[in-house]
Amino acid sequence: MSALVTILDDEPAIRDMLSEALTEAGFRTLTFARATEFEAALRRTTPDVCLVDLGLPDRDGLSVVHRLALEQGATIIIISGRAQVQDKITGLELGADDYIIKPFDPAEVVARIRARLRGPKSSAPQGDTAHFNGWTAHFDRYALVDQSGDETPFSHAEGEVLRLFLQSPKRLISRAHMQETLGGAAGESFDRAMDVRISRLRTKLKEDPKNPRLIKTIYGAGYIFLGDVEWA
Repeated sequence: MSALVTILDDEPAIRDMLSEALTEAGFRTLTFARATEFEAALRRTTPDVCLVDLGLPDRDGLSVVHRLALEQGATIIIISGRAQVQDKITGLELGADDYIIKPFDPAEVVARIRARLRGPKSSAPQGDTAHFNGWTAHFDRYALVDQSGDETPFSHAEGEVLRLFLQSPKRLISRAHMQETLGGAAGESFDRAMDVRISRLRTKLKEDPKNPRLIKTIYGAGYIFLGDVEWA
């Protein structure tokens, strides 16, 4: 079955334009004008990708993005007329995977969605579960479980970064490689988003912020994950 893309935007012309372009590209779509309708639909269906406008009539779009990041496994792409760097940074910090500024070419949206659904470009082992240093990462349900069985959720965006580390343990991962693998435009907003996601992962892995054991920063070069990883 083709991937399902939900479109949350209060402008009918944009909903129709995106739905038509995505349908022609082979995707299934559902469209919504209000956040309440969108969130009600999520109780009945699970989309693969959520396109979310920030200027909604009944809810702050950023709060919708944050809730999606915490509760859904879908890829989240913001579509917004807000072009300021800080808006992009905030959206990415709250868990969005990508940020597209209006006006846009529908073909660009289709290309970005396809790139996201292809996932990280890696020949490393692929699986839903990874064990490392007393932790288990469940990518099928976006959860970290420690040795005592306590569970901590992580967002789709955080999961992309964690999977990249776990697929390449004890190897330097440059920011350029992260940008190429995870997608998104290089620059301040991407760097800031990566810093935030890595900081959150360290917190969830109970790392000492002054001397993390697993995710090490190699200043001026990138990051290295020092754990021993087994995939299941």
